[in-house]
Amino acid sequence: MAFELAYCLCFLLVFLQLPFFTVAQSDKNISFSSSLTAQEDSNHQWASLSGEFAFGFRKISNSGFLLAIWFVNVHEKTIVWSANRNNPVQEGSTVEFSAQGKLTLTDIGTGKPTNIADDQSRDTGVAYAAMLKIQPISTNYSKGRFKFILDSGGNLMLYTMNYPLKSTNVLYWSIETGSGFQVIFNQSGSIYLAAQNGSILDWFLRDTVDTHDVYQRATLDYDGVLRHYIHLKSTDSSTSWFPISVMPSNICTAIVEITGGGACGFNSLCRHEDLAHTNCSCPPSYIPIDQDDERKGCTPNFVPQICDKASSEIDLFEVQELQFTDWPGGDYEHFQPVNKEQCKQSCLADCLCAVAIFDEGTADCWKKRMPLSNGRIDDDVLWSSLVKIRKGTLTPTKEKDSLTLLIIGAVIILISTNVVVFIIIHLVSSHAKVNRLYPVVQGMNLKCFTYMELKEATNGFEEELGCGAFATVFKGVLASDNGKFIAVKRLNTVVKENDLEFKAEVSAIGGTNHRNLVQLLGFCKEGQHQLLVYEYMSNGSLAAFLFGESRPNWNARKKIALGTARGLLYLHEECSRQIIHCDIKPQNILLDDSFTARIADFGVSKLLKSDQTRTTTRIRGTKGYVAPEWFKTLPVTVKVDVYSYGIVLLEIVCCRKNYVAQAPAEDQMILADWAYNCYEQKNLHLLLQNVSDDQAMDGIKELEKYLMIAFWCIQEDPSVRPTIKKVTQMLEGTVEVSVPPNNPSSLYVQSK
Repeated sequence: MAFELAYCLCFLLVFLQLPFFTVAQSDKNISFSSSLTAQEDSNHQWASLSGEFAFGFRKISNSGFLLAIWFVNVHEKTIVWSANRNNPVQEGSTVEFSAQGKLTLTDIGTGKPTNIADDQSRDTGVAYAAMLKIQPISTNYSKGRFKFILDSGGNLMLYTMNYPLKSTNVLYWSIETGSGFQVIFNQSGSIYLAAQNGSILDWFLRDTVDTHDVYQRATLDYDGVLRHYIHLKSTDSSTSWFPISVMPSNICTAIVEITGGGACGFNSLCRHEDLAHTNCSCPPSYIPIDQDDERKGCTPNFVPQICDKASSEIDLFEVQELQFTDWPGGDYEHFQPVNKEQCKQSCLADCLCAVAIFDEGTADCWKKRMPLSNGRIDDDVLWSSLVKIRKGTLTPTKEKDSLTLLIIGAVIILISTNVVVFIIIHLVSSHAKVNRLYPVVQGMNLKCFTYMELKEATNGFEEELGCGAFATVFKGVLASDNGKFIAVKRLNTVVKENDLEFKAEVSAIGGTNHRNLVQLLGFCKEGQHQLLVYEYMSNGSLAAFLFGESRPNWNARKKIALGTARGLLYLHEECSRQIIHCDIKPQNILLDDSFTARIADFGVSKLLKSDQTRTTTRIRGTKGYVAPEWFKTLPVTVKVDVYSYGIVLLEIVCCRKNYVAQAPAEDQMILADWAYNCYEQKNLHLLLQNVSDDQAMDGIKELEKYLMIAFWCIQEDPSVRPTIKKVTQMLEGTVEVSVPPNNPSSLYVQSK
């Protein structure tokens, strides 16, 4: 039996057992002959007893209305089930709960009724509703290109489809037990295959979440990945669904079709980004077939080589070399040994050749014709793809087309000239204004806000996100930027220390640009008002997520650890001016919509000149995270950030604070000391007392690896600590982690 059919049956069964009630009459059941009408009014719906789900009609762009069930308290109003996903109905269509125990959908356009649920027994009384069936978040809810099936032989499988036909094409993931009976998504968040006697055959998405704090769902998404999502039960409308585990881990390499385009369609390239995303793109001089659907593949944006003129057209084509790129399968010619130039010339002279694959190590050359299948970009690809494209742009053959293009080009040049003049005048004016207001931001792409703009954006500084010794941060909305959320940091009073912090923060982060840093968008300095405007991070700080009641799972914590290291690597080695952050701690690591780590709060950071590797300055940072050299009046280097990172890494691994200052002296147990003792005495399991998902970790060896990296980072001697680049490589697995020296530095130094 197909898995999707089984879930439909489960939905119908439970539909007849759980009560509906209207928003206006939340304490009454829906009576017979009650109905709903498809209309723009979002309040015309039936809600669940918990108040967390709603049943009714949802408008889907211009396609019509779906009869659906969705999460009410989630910003996206995520649809989790729909009755008519392939056939949206028109406005005015109805759904009725009849006296015969039927739930009937009637499309006003066709007048055709469809039974959604039929209570034939009539023993259960009033009809009820609940959500079991899972559907992907998308603006297109129709049947997709992938299928999740529990077949009659008891095997669980993921297939690509012969889209738009309903038949399956290629198996790309499976659990083949021969005795599977049921797929269960249990209350704690794990998904497993069970036998008919109830025994567990295979856990294929095994997570443990606190259902009191989060919503959860499992979705076979539009890209063919089965994802387990959680969403914090928060009234903050900007929070998003966060994937905590996926299957398969990399869809780009999992799907290799003999017939079919692969994960992203013909002539396209698939790249695995993270748990939440896979990206589809086109090779050079190719364009998407459908701008609204990147998975329909790509087509050449040029006239292909004509076979009966191949010899005369060789000079009209060139080869674009792409690294880490491959289109597995579909080779029609292979020869070796050759060099890259010979491989290239062979493809240019062959009218059928669209791409040549050249392996430098083996001197092999493979030629491929269009359409190209299974395209992927992956760091594991060790050969080059030589893509044949026409030189220059597409040249129309008809004089009429040429004249049209000439006229259009002239108009574009005229408009562009005026626009450029306007932009230059505007930039000169803005630059002069910024220089007058605050000379430190010269050369930085920052917007200068007025105080009244930010006061209005924060509704009079109403919603506080956090506060520190010198500043308070407020949530705001930029009406001028399509309602974009921002975080506004207001320095409390104009004192010397605040002025220094303002300059330091603008100077340090204003010129940076990295996915693991919080971006500074602008500033305001008007008299006593000093404010900094940042991107808003919807999922708060790592501290709140790490030490709260609901903790991220191990894969999420590893992602955060690596992201933080990459952000520090950028500050230390990759940006134009080397920066020591000086205050790395969980409170200063924020999480964006996809729970990516973003380093924030550069108020105490130190800029280093290009010829300067260390500096002497006053103690900076937060107790419990500052390196020992701060207390010895020694010159400090970027290694102070490595030390702080090591402490944070221990907290990420153990989900426990390193140091609690308010605890009585006899109860204080420093995590660094305790973790090292457990490591030395081979009692690593003791570190998992605060962790609810230790089974999800890849054995105790992985825990040991992360602890060893942390112990290297917190060595008392800065010269022994690794650079953050080496730390990043150890986390990525490209550098082996050796046994750390004994007795790493501890926080007892800071309590003196």
